[in-house]
Amino acid sequence: MSRSVRELAGESSDTQAWDKLFRHLNKARGRGDVGYRKGEKIAIKVNFVGMIWRDKNVNAETYALERRRDYMNTAPQMISALLRQLVAAAGANEADISVGDTLAYFANEYYDPLHKAFPAVRYVDHGGKFGRTQCTPSPVPFHWSSRPQGKEQDFLPGFIAEADYLINLANLKAHTAAGVTLCAKNHFGSLVRWPVQAGYYDIHPATFSKEVKVYRPLVDLMGHAHFGGKTILYLIDGLYPGKHPSDPAPRQWNSAPFNGGWASSLLASQDPVAIDSVGYDFLWTEWEDYPRKGGVDDYLHEAALAEQPPSGTFYDPDHATHVKRLTSLGVHEHRNNAQEKKYSRNLGKEKGIELVVPS
Repeated sequence: MSRSVRELAGESSDTQAWDKLFRHLNKARGRGDVGYRKGEKIAIKVNFVGMIWRDKNVNAETYALERRRDYMNTAPQMISALLRQLVAAAGANEADISVGDTLAYFANEYYDPLHKAFPAVRYVDHGGKFGRTQCTPSPVPFHWSSRPQGKEQDFLPGFIAEADYLINLANLKAHTAAGVTLCAKNHFGSLVRWPVQAGYYDIHPATFSKEVKVYRPLVDLMGHAHFGGKTILYLIDGLYPGKHPSDPAPRQWNSAPFNGGWASSLLASQDPVAIDSVGYDFLWTEWEDYPRKGGVDDYLHEAALAEQPPSGTFYDPDHATHVKRLTSLGVHEHRNNAQEKKYSRNLGKEKGIELVVPS
């Protein structure tokens, strides 16, 4: 975690790296050349899909993780490393940090070691039992750019709406329906309701579509002012990847440079489109099934060209009607090949993705 943050910021110390990241986002948001200030709140959105309350993998009465104990959730070790960075290097108070997934139980096996090390951090989940904080909706609305009619209004979760900064800590996973599930789809757990909950807009069909040049709800989730607009850092936990929801546990990887071992990786970026593009390429190389279905990277095309997307959608998740189009959310491209893994800036071009692999 330390090396990733320093490499990303181009700084020699953790403290300098975090200060640079905070200043970069604040300048982009028009808040001036200022770093993190004590008392500002930081939310960390993790992916606990293996502990979703409906799936009954976690005992709702005891919070014990009873099934899928080795599932591809965001690893507690990775969360611990990030919390240590925020407190020791960025200077945040534990009490000003929230971490959680709105649809999941924060199981004991994850909560206990984290709470022991960082007792004042707020651990947010669906149930709110045994010291956890129950996620509740805020007054901040979220709008789908497809403008569905007759649906319940979506609202942001309170811990994200009240935060000054957000860190998107996703997982490196394939997905049987969406093809991949990375930073963008991590926000399926940033709404205080089930993605296909009755009465609400069903997020699944447009996300899982094999077509291209179609409206993608993931772009709205990536671009909302309280999601992408306040995200200081995008991280993808690639310690133990797998295929959701078919795999009960992660798989070792055959592709280079993993060569039959665990992926043991962490991806870090300030660009939500670039990091998902790189994550997609790794998953596409490793597995020939779900990541290679039609339309899997269509949301990245839409996000990179959000001001004039191939689908023609007027992406504006911040307003109930078409008021202000999203601009490009980042850079999308694929690497030259699976062996060299080079992107445009690796190949000497001024613009594009650069993949930095520390030796």
